Amino acid sequence: MSTDALVRRMIETGALKFGDFVLSSGKRSRVYVDVKLASTFPDILEMIAENMAARLRNLEFDRIACVELGGVPIAVALSLKLNKPLVIFRKEKKDYGVKGDRIGEIKEGEKVVVVEDVITTGSSALSAARRVEEGGGVVAGIIAVVDREESGKEFMSILKLSDLIKAYDSLQSTES
Repeated sequence: MSTDALVRRMIETGALKFGDFVLSSGKRSRVYVDVKLASTFPDILEMIAENMAARLRNLEFDRIACVELGGVPIAVALSLKLNKPLVIFRKEKKDYGVKGDRIGEIKEGEKVVVVEDVITTGSSALSAARRVEEGGGVVAGIIAVVDREESGKEFMSILKLSDLIKAYDSLQSTES
């Protein structure tokens, strides 16, 4: 499936923002990609799930994992699309209820794909991967909606930040 419609919708909904932002990694940036906002639109969420499913079609895995909050709608949409269970890691272990650090289970030896909304340094995705392994799972892959291309590592992604900016610039020049 082409990512052109996804890029266009993300730009239309204001998910690509320009200004002065502090990212979750602590880095400053003049560009912010708000995948959380974009994923509140059903058509965008469906396009994300379809594109991820297409990217993962040759990968063998049993379960999908994500870290709250940004990865949750994406992981749920992908779970529904592929009919695979998921596990959601909490950012912090809660100290009430069942006091867990995750919702869902990982079975010993299970192959798991970690889903992220945006990868900057990759630390959040790699932390989730470590937690999958600590839970007895095997990381089959890590995939993001957008790779900001700042980690120095190769991650699977649907979109690269440079492609989003190029599309934005192209749209701006055709509108003027």
